[in-house]
Amino acid sequence: MSLQILYRDEHLVAINKPAGLLVHRSWLDKGETQFAMQMTRDLIGQHVYTVHRLDRPTSGILLFALDPETARHLTDAFASHRMQKEYLALVRGWAPLQQFLDYPLKEELDRIADKFADPDKPAQPAKTHIRCIARIELPFAVSPKHPSSRYSLVKLLPLTGRKHQLRRHLAHLRHPIVGDTSHGDGRHNRFFREQFECARLMLHHQRLSFRHPHSNELIIIDAPLDDSWNLRLNEFGWSA
Repeated sequence: MSLQILYRDEHLVAINKPAGLLVHRSWLDKGETQFAMQMTRDLIGQHVYTVHRLDRPTSGILLFALDPETARHLTDAFASHRMQKEYLALVRGWAPLQQFLDYPLKEELDRIADKFADPDKPAQPAKTHIRCIARIELPFAVSPKHPSSRYSLVKLLPLTGRKHQLRRHLAHLRHPIVGDTSHGDGRHNRFFREQFECARLMLHHQRLSFRHPHSNELIIIDAPLDDSWNLRLNEFGWSA
């Protein structure tokens, strides 16, 4: 894998993380040898500090701080939702043109990593703005109930940062993200693998907007789509 630097100054660096790349080393993935944190460090020749997470199968903007003070500022900004994140997703069905979903989520606990966490912790607030920007109906009977299959291209603006929030919110609306093996639809995931050779989660962190922690300048970072995304958009006649 190779990394694309999207933004860099003396305090920050942002990369376009490929789908499938872990952010940092984890004892849950002992067999992995490539990590975004170490690759970014090697690319720019200095230590980097993680300030937010991006799921392994999700592509797009990953921001690092270059010093501890900046890392504290950015971590606080993410925690207090002062970073505006915008995602692009390809989902099953015809999604609503616009919807604000306020649907609390119980914390998803890993059997090993979270074995000491409280399983009875109440659901936490989770809010997402959803906007459909394109739809398509394909002449394939992926489900035996329907002679054709519908899909939508949606923009997602999460206002909170719960684990797998976007994937779980869209699954709750019955519009799961294509390629989601945890909360998605296996028949449609298999259809995209076989018909389009697309095996990835179709979720991309496309834009990040925030005030610079030192200058207070408005920073807007955009992450280009990869080949898998561009092929789907071209085939479906969509524009992101």
